[in-house]
Amino acid sequence: MQGALAGLDARLAAAFEDAAWQALVKAELAAGDVRRAAAFDAGADIDGLLADRSQQVDAVLRDAFRRDFQQTEGLALLATGGFGRAELFPHSDVDILLLCEAPIDGVRQPCIERFLTRLWDAGLAPGHAVRSVDECIEEGRKDATIATALLELRPICGDPAPGQRLARSVRSEGFWTPDAFFEAKRAEQRARHARYNDTAYNLEPNLKEGPGGLRDLHTLSWMAQRIYGVREVSELKPLGAIGGDELIAFERERRALSHLRFGLHLVAGRREERLLFDFQRPLAARLGFKDQAADNLAVEQLMQGYFRSAAVVLRLNGRLLQRFEESLTGEPGIEPLDEDFAVGAGYLRLLDAQAFQREPLKVLELFRVWAGNPSIRGLHSSTARALGEALPLIDEGFRARTEARTAFMRLLRGPQPVVTLTRMWQLGVLARYLPAFGNVSGRMQYDLFHVYTVDQHTLTVLKNIESFASEDSKQRFALAHELWPRLRKPELLLLGALFHDIAKGRGGDHSKLGADDAIEFCLAHGLSTADADLVAWLVREHLTMSVTAQRQDISDPEVIARFAGIVGERERLDYLYLLTVADIAGTSPKLWNAWKDRLLADLHGATRFALRRGLENRVYADERIEETRAAARERLADAGIESADIDRVWAGFPRESFLRYSPEQIAWQTRGIAQAGEADLPLVLVRPHSRSGALEVFVYSPDRDGLFAVAAATLDRLGLSVAEARIVTSTTGFSLDTFQVLDAGMDFVSPERRAATVAATLREALAQMPDEISPPNRMIPRQLRHFRIPVQIEFGQDASHDRTRMMLICTDRPGLLARAAAVLRAHRIRLHDARIATFGERAEDFFQISDEANRAIVDDARLEALRAALVEALTDSTDKDSPNARQPAHA
Repeated sequence: MQGALAGLDARLAAAFEDAAWQALVKAELAAGDVRRAAAFDAGADIDGLLADRSQQVDAVLRDAFRRDFQQTEGLALLATGGFGRAELFPHSDVDILLLCEAPIDGVRQPCIERFLTRLWDAGLAPGHAVRSVDECIEEGRKDATIATALLELRPICGDPAPGQRLARSVRSEGFWTPDAFFEAKRAEQRARHARYNDTAYNLEPNLKEGPGGLRDLHTLSWMAQRIYGVREVSELKPLGAIGGDELIAFERERRALSHLRFGLHLVAGRREERLLFDFQRPLAARLGFKDQAADNLAVEQLMQGYFRSAAVVLRLNGRLLQRFEESLTGEPGIEPLDEDFAVGAGYLRLLDAQAFQREPLKVLELFRVWAGNPSIRGLHSSTARALGEALPLIDEGFRARTEARTAFMRLLRGPQPVVTLTRMWQLGVLARYLPAFGNVSGRMQYDLFHVYTVDQHTLTVLKNIESFASEDSKQRFALAHELWPRLRKPELLLLGALFHDIAKGRGGDHSKLGADDAIEFCLAHGLSTADADLVAWLVREHLTMSVTAQRQDISDPEVIARFAGIVGERERLDYLYLLTVADIAGTSPKLWNAWKDRLLADLHGATRFALRRGLENRVYADERIEETRAAARERLADAGIESADIDRVWAGFPRESFLRYSPEQIAWQTRGIAQAGEADLPLVLVRPHSRSGALEVFVYSPDRDGLFAVAAATLDRLGLSVAEARIVTSTTGFSLDTFQVLDAGMDFVSPERRAATVAATLREALAQMPDEISPPNRMIPRQLRHFRIPVQIEFGQDASHDRTRMMLICTDRPGLLARAAAVLRAHRIRLHDARIATFGERAEDFFQISDEANRAIVDDARLEALRAALVEALTDSTDKDSPNARQPAHA
């Protein structure tokens, strides 16, 4: 690359005409871009590539400056920002400063305008500033961002005197005091991290500005320059402000992130710092990653590398920031805790820096002491450095020691076990002690269902479990606070959570592989066979309760009996319920809702009932019906509803109503019907759910084909997504249909007004009952376009109910249910039950359907015609040619 640059100055000098010069510059810059892209693909050194583009742009700027400024005394051209560091990425801004000894006069103003126009016409589009030395100093003293930019000035050409004078002023004590600069940059970093939710684990991370990104490394460099007066981070090592391993890690991650950013610019074809879904697959391919298994895609390997780098950067960032602060404030006095540890200024300190090296078991002892002293703010930076240097000592021999295993289990059984595991994860200890967990650190799944990496998801699940002890958890989970105190050994649930996803990415069933890991670990750590079996069972079955609740009809006694047969006993049911709700709620901030909470609580209650009766006595429908009727009647009597009115309404309720609906729902429906007159039909009742954002909608109307399609389309237009639909027909020919709906983002003023609006709009639509239903046609969100799942339709027969089961799997999209309902109506198919589940971009909907005579559909040709129509209606034109992501596994 140096050879390609060598003759550039001469070629530019030979171009006398402006047009010729501009054409030559454009050609040279384009050729340089092509040359560097090829070198990047061939594995060239990233620092060399960045310097090469900087040098090429330097040459262009020097020649342009020579052409437009005849008198350069007192005038300098300097590079700033990344250009000042000689780090120009393919589409980075070219930031320059025209620096003058004195304010610009009327003679030089036209020269400056001509110079900048020349650069724009040549395609450079510089970010520029024109200031005098005094103006720079004055503005820099007021603004830390400007002061930072002045730290990175690099002279390109012109009179060196202004730049030298400015540099002396910028590095003087009076410009910015080290402590003020440190506080300003730390506040700036905190605000920047907050914009990204204080996490590096975003699905579409920002490589430059996000937590753990390049800007965090730049910030450390700027602070080092101001506090210690050095020009490079490497100069901190002789000062003892950075360790050898830390410096290696700093440079390694800077180069890794720079490599990713360079490649991102190439695949995006523009200045782009966000690793959007649009670019993740192309970048993985360009960097040479290959799919290794269905659950270890090339794009997932790319992102795992990024997340691991970001985690190291965050760890370094925290450690060095504390060290910088200590250098400014001085070392505080310390208070010994025992012979190995002390506290100073709230930080836990290792008294002997070599203690870990002599006895690695003290690493686990550190976390025990930390957990036992809640007032400790964190680790002292010297202790954090010693811990980092000790990580290689946590090897196979260490893990095999009985004392280490005993110490680890003591941490799980001691105070703050989840906080301790989180600290061990953040500091790199957990990945060393549990290598299988280290393998999933930074591992993401390329879908919209799993918004966290596997390790972060696991820690989030553990934090959810920890929250069960709090009264506040009752606002989020129906039963968790009640069940948590009953657990015989809470650490078994923590181990189940720790291992439940530990085998992801291995190319097999992660539940079974993780169960094998769990039982081996538990037995090695002294757990009894019974306890080890419970943990392994939790890992193996951690999806079972979620699948049963969301995909099957839990009002069906046979479904409950099958699930109870898997669970077998009340203790396992409680453990599995707690792991399931913590797992679902820990998969995505948007995934847990009141609907799922009720489903799982209902499944837990029904299964507990079945286990109490005994698995051999599975026929208890009559008993459940009588219990429901009695409880509902009691509620209605309290509400002042006469017994005769109750009997009149219930005369039209089929048996399945009392199986499918709770006593409270039956009472609500009955009261509404009993108080309604002929003029009130169709009757639509809507009430807010006990948790925000959810509504229950009940429709009582003369039953007609297409009623569901009209209701689904209307609810969709109101911005409500249907989580479940229960379609029941009374013995007198009326609908008894219930919809559980969630707010999909419409801006309603209050739950009461929202309920009234939905009721009025839906009643009007059902009264009109148009022949043609036009589902809303809204654009698919950008992210969904990258996760295309082909429409899959499967049919099965439910002989016990004389119904046909239909399973629909496809990409989620606005108006999906309304479109499917419109197809069913067009094909004269009756819908009797609908269970709606969405996992990120993947919709899994289950229906019970019949023909016009309410019988199962046995005509294969009719089913195939229905399948074809649904595929056509639910497949976008963009789906037909675009590659699909692999089918995501559910957490």
